[in-house]
Amino acid sequence: MRTLLALVFSLIPTIALAQTRETWLLTVDRWGNAEHQMLTLESRGDSVHGTLGGWQVAGTRTGGRVEFVAMDSRNTAYRYTGRIARGVMTGTADFPDTNDPAARARHAFTGRRLPDRPAGPPRRVTFEPETFSNEFTAERAPVLVISPGDTVSTRTLDSGGADRDGVTRALYGNPQTGPFFVAGAQPGDVLAIHIHRLRPNRDWAESLDGFAGRAMGPGLGARASGLGQRVRWRLDRAQGVARLETPPAGLADYTVPLRPMLGGLGVAPDFGFAPASAGDSGRHGGNMDYNEIVEGTTVYLPVFRPGALLFLGDGHAAQGDGETTQWALETSLDVEFTVDILPPRPLATPRVESPTHLMVIGQAGSLDDAMRSATAGMAQWLEQDYGLTLSEASMVMGTSIEYEVVTVAGRNAGIAATLQKARLVGLTRRNTNARP
Repeated sequence: MRTLLALVFSLIPTIALAQTRETWLLTVDRWGNAEHQMLTLESRGDSVHGTLGGWQVAGTRTGGRVEFVAMDSRNTAYRYTGRIARGVMTGTADFPDTNDPAARARHAFTGRRLPDRPAGPPRRVTFEPETFSNEFTAERAPVLVISPGDTVSTRTLDSGGADRDGVTRALYGNPQTGPFFVAGAQPGDVLAIHIHRLRPNRDWAESLDGFAGRAMGPGLGARASGLGQRVRWRLDRAQGVARLETPPAGLADYTVPLRPMLGGLGVAPDFGFAPASAGDSGRHGGNMDYNEIVEGTTVYLPVFRPGALLFLGDGHAAQGDGETTQWALETSLDVEFTVDILPPRPLATPRVESPTHLMVIGQAGSLDDAMRSATAGMAQWLEQDYGLTLSEASMVMGTSIEYEVVTVAGRNAGIAATLQKARLVGLTRRNTNARP
């Protein structure tokens, strides 16, 4: 009995001092600008330590009150004082003044505790969306926290906001499913989105007749002035083709192979940038409308905010190069994808990889500038992954590169620079997926 009691009492200090690790997403209101930060806290008794972004944190936690200090690379202190209740942290942050190093500024902050990652291998998760976003933004609360390696099955609406039953669930303008918070993703990382499954979940789609403005000269524009009418298509999912629901005589036997794609795929833009419309595109991805974002491809996007905050939507049953009719075959999709976090590296523009090709999407106000962006992005990829000099990259591109018109339908035009992997078989590709 004495031996048993001695064992019990010997365990009490260990139990009392056992460490618990928590992950929080903090939002600091810096003069009306929301800055998001990832906080990890480990508690031992009343003491806490951890990291805030890449900075070290130390402090105390007593009951519902928490105080901690984060030290930046210049040994400048950022002090946080707050209270914790029901998984929410609220308080005041004391920061150095941005213009006067001798002064301090106080900012309100809030935090929400993120769920712990379940033990075991990566999960398979089914997410049924209830709300949708018309922006790529960090200001929208995450709909789901996922971890690298997790596979998510979910749904999208069509560009007009209608679901698989034709019921309007959101405002038109490419409403997105998300954001998905990717645990561990930090600014500077690269997010890899592996697309496993894209399938129309209804038997119809809508498009337009006519031509996008960038695709027309004055003569064609004058002749097409009466176009721009909605066109309905029937999707034969069993046969894998689309047919016009009410075809004109000249297209009575016209069919289009189904090749489902995601028009929208993006992360939240960087701090200091306004939320991006779900109809716009940029370095964050967005409404890229590239008809090679299909099953079996991986899309690489730069991470600007903690958790990346991934959105997807604007499903197309099929689309020609450029989306020249302004709408593709707009429909709702069932989507399955997996995410991974790759080591930090510069990404000038979004990248797509298929089993056979490397593809870089350049997006700009003109096709000329989009081509320049795509060219620079492909040169960067060859330098990073294959260790080529700029001269060597130029010779590979000069003999093997192909360009595709991605879109002429949005505010930005898009051009893709593509390379067949077969042309690169004699080169050694570095393992850029491993952290140093």
